[in-house]
Amino acid sequence: MKNGTSLGGYGAIAMNAALTTSMTQLPEQLRKTLTWDRGKELSGHVQFALDTGTKVFFADPHSPWQRPTNENTNGLLRQYFPKGTDLSRWPAEDLEAVATAINNRPRKVLGWQTPAEVFEEQLRSLQQPSVATTG
Repeated sequence: MKNGTSLGGYGAIAMNAALTTSMTQLPEQLRKTLTWDRGKELSGHVQFALDTGTKVFFADPHSPWQRPTNENTNGLLRQYFPKGTDLSRWPAEDLEAVATAINNRPRKVLGWQTPAEVFEEQLRSLQQPSVATTG
């Protein structure tokens, strides 16, 4: 028995659908590349790349240093959900609350800004008109 609605299932098809929805909401400049590990859930990466225009790169096997933000985020998520937790058993509101908490937690690597603050700065900088330079 599930505690809430399904979040789209598990596997490559569900991952592509969810990731495509999320990525296409971002400005094009912020969705140029995605580095992924070698999990089977991104086996549909070719279709994802075609649908979003995002280039997909894969980390080498057993090379977590090639995706440090992912590894750090996994560690933060483990504070809320033990490894192997079936997230479909959690209501979407609870998952969103965890995402909000993590995205509003200051990070040393960001000069003690939060990921949400850095993301907002990026969005604002994309909305600034560019100025041509000479020289």
